[in-house]
Amino acid sequence: MNYETVIGLEVHAELATRSKMFCDCAVVDSVSAGPNEAICPVCAGMPGVLPVINAQAVEFGMRVALALECEIAPTSIFARKNYFYPDLPKGYQISQFEYPLAEHGRLVIRTSQGERVIRIRRVHLEEDAGKLTHITKDGVSYSLVDLNRAGVPLLEIVSEPDMRTLEEAKAYAQALRAIVRSLRVNSGDMEKGVIRFEANVSVRPMGSEVLGTRVEIKNLNSFRALERSSAYQVEQQIATLEAGGKVVQETLGWDDTRGETYSQRSKEEAHDYRYFPDPDLPPLVIEPEWVERVRVSLPELPRAKTLRLEQQYGLNRADAEALASDYAQADFFEKAVAEAAVAEADGISPRVIANWMTGELFGWLNQSGKSIEQLPITPASFAELVQAAQGEINQPTAKAVLGEMLSTGKTAGNIIRERGLQQVSDSDLIAGLVRGVLAANVQALKNYLAGKETLANWFFGQVMRAAKGQANPQVLHAELDRQLAEARARGAE
Repeated sequence: MNYETVIGLEVHAELATRSKMFCDCAVVDSVSAGPNEAICPVCAGMPGVLPVINAQAVEFGMRVALALECEIAPTSIFARKNYFYPDLPKGYQISQFEYPLAEHGRLVIRTSQGERVIRIRRVHLEEDAGKLTHITKDGVSYSLVDLNRAGVPLLEIVSEPDMRTLEEAKAYAQALRAIVRSLRVNSGDMEKGVIRFEANVSVRPMGSEVLGTRVEIKNLNSFRALERSSAYQVEQQIATLEAGGKVVQETLGWDDTRGETYSQRSKEEAHDYRYFPDPDLPPLVIEPEWVERVRVSLPELPRAKTLRLEQQYGLNRADAEALASDYAQADFFEKAVAEAAVAEADGISPRVIANWMTGELFGWLNQSGKSIEQLPITPASFAELVQAAQGEINQPTAKAVLGEMLSTGKTAGNIIRERGLQQVSDSDLIAGLVRGVLAANVQALKNYLAGKETLANWFFGQVMRAAKGQANPQVLHAELDRQLAEARARGAE
């Protein structure tokens, strides 16, 4: 029997506010801050304290909801979601249940099969839990609780089960991450856990309209983990059904090392949490004027930016999407293009700048783990390098110069002058170098003339070495071809 995959995603994004959702404790970096540095009686769940709603968190949530074309509720209500966990100090989580912040949105994704619309069921506000660190030492296992994250504003975005392939699930997650980053409400740093995915995965016979039993895979913090865990569950569920068994609804974790899911608990239903309106928080009333102020303040979103970059600068879709996925990357690109135009730099088209960014620059960012905002170079300096790579220095030298720029912050011009890296384009000088290499390698030339034409590449490398890597490749290729043709003609005589 053929089966169809059905996937829905719940995405939890920490909102980049200065303070927590219901108190004035600072939101601190989960990596650099010491444990339990940013806690108070409110987020620590002490008796007799009163929470207060963070207006900035509400506005950030509205920004995301409007970007997803959701309907903002005039009144939403915070509820207590009751469950016990060691890093949940109150014994309940303040969330939204029956009356969320927003509902009925959509997100257009692009895959190899074209564009698809994924429906958004709801967007709601809640607070994050703390963090547990599990330790085993000297044969004794124990856990430590860090409440720095407890009470941090969290936005949950729930899709409908509209995704039918792993590619669609990944494209949806990537598109959503790009949106929250472009809105500047979340850094998108998955390694730090500020955005986390939970996949609801099921299968059903092809053609069936009835949803199969789903499992929920919790706390996925990379696109690769999302794909691998979902693929594993699809295979497991199909195997279970083919063997005559039944899929059990449960909550699963993902072991990335072993490449398999594992059971955490049976899947809870809403009634298991005993939701009820939080008596300490009044209904959240959002006036239409506030909604409109937020709507008109929205920046250009990634999908619109992608289309504009394609049309305005003649970029291909892949480069445009890569640049538009981060507002700072797109800003750097457009500033570099503008600097090249001001400098009237010949030979620098926007496509050339995009190629250097998506290739060499993004490669360095990925390897260093830094963001484009942390670059020690300016768009003007980057445009200067790309201009130099069109003739003043060759491509290998330009890549080396970029590496030095990124490590020192120096400009391309200074590095090229200090190290004497200007490309040699003097045709007479290059002709002399070619003659010298051919004269010094008589046997290799005979082998070339006897039919081993791949030696032409070897000769090219020898001449480039003699030129200390600074020969203009186009001039060198033309001169080498000319002298080899002359040698062949002499041999024919």
